[in-house]
Amino acid sequence: METSSSALTPATSTKREIPTLLRAFLVLALLYLFLTGVELLGGGFKSLGKDLVDGLFEGVSNPIGGLFVGLLATVLVQSSSVSTSVIVGLVAAGVVNTGDAVPMIMGANLGTTVTNTLASLGHVRHDIEFKRAFAAATVHDFFNILAVIVFLPIELITGYLSSSASWLTDTLIGSSGSDFKSPLKEAVKMPAKWVKELLSNLGANGDIKGGLMIVIGLAFIFISLAYITKNMRLLVADRVETAINHALGAGSGIVAILIGAVITVSVQSSSITTSVLVPLAASGVLTLGNIYPVTLGANIGTTVTALLASLATGSPAAVTVAIVHTLFNISGIIVFYPVKKLREIPIHMANRLSNVAAERRSLALAYTLTAFVIVPLLGVVILR
Repeated sequence: METSSSALTPATSTKREIPTLLRAFLVLALLYLFLTGVELLGGGFKSLGKDLVDGLFEGVSNPIGGLFVGLLATVLVQSSSVSTSVIVGLVAAGVVNTGDAVPMIMGANLGTTVTNTLASLGHVRHDIEFKRAFAAATVHDFFNILAVIVFLPIELITGYLSSSASWLTDTLIGSSGSDFKSPLKEAVKMPAKWVKELLSNLGANGDIKGGLMIVIGLAFIFISLAYITKNMRLLVADRVETAINHALGAGSGIVAILIGAVITVSVQSSSITTSVLVPLAASGVLTLGNIYPVTLGANIGTTVTALLASLATGSPAAVTVAIVHTLFNISGIIVFYPVKKLREIPIHMANRLSNVAAERRSLALAYTLTAFVIVPLLGVVILR
């Protein structure tokens, strides 16, 4: 049996092998598809007409409602990159204003941690492994929750994030009151135009055409991000764990944060970066204190997708919202990481929850369902 298995392995490996250069070109093509999807999404919302779109998003002007909308949307699509790109498209289309989009972005940031939590449940049959894995997953939850608790009220009272992001937008691309000539937007105009013309030739016009543009745009975004993630994971998979271990071995939290950000930008998914950490924590290879800064870096790295999407829209307001996402995560790190007592709060919270969950496994599932499904769903229903 062993001989047969080993004999089959090379054939399987050879069959699946794709040259690295070809895979890199594929990633660039998928990125182009993603940006085309963002362009179609924004155009579709504009075509639908303001009254109809306002009806779809009625009630989201409530900041807590917006927070839950962003959280629930990210949980449903299992990707903050997708949900934040959609939010950017809505802002570019004028459906959602910058102020209303900020809580949605924060909610999306919360929702992205559900993947790690679900991954940790895979260790539920082994006491010590599960305890370590669940703590490694939920430390990300608690950091993001604390960041929202601190910065959502500050934003609502002072406009700190949106005003800072607006200033950066003005500095980088000029006046926030009018569209700017984005080379990315120009690059994706042609394929988006082809899709529009195809729909018109098929007899789709008005609201039907706008709805189909939204569906096609979302399909492009989902498909491209899924395959970008898959291909980037294969391109850098062998380096991810090595880079993390090297950074943590050096004992520098700042280096670990940078490594987490770089890896996440490379694979276009914070979930991949942080999910790599869960089994390493479960096996005892990495401590919770060492994992924590890498998750913070992943939080920053995941904002790059929304930044790219915003540049493709040519809308300064969309760029502002994307920058808000980056500033939010950087601000959270500045508050909670440098000071030891504050840095340890998410770690203590994660350890306490994992201790309880290890004693009663059903509570781990209850926590996941309550935090990521029941509470946001009720919040959306009540606060719309």
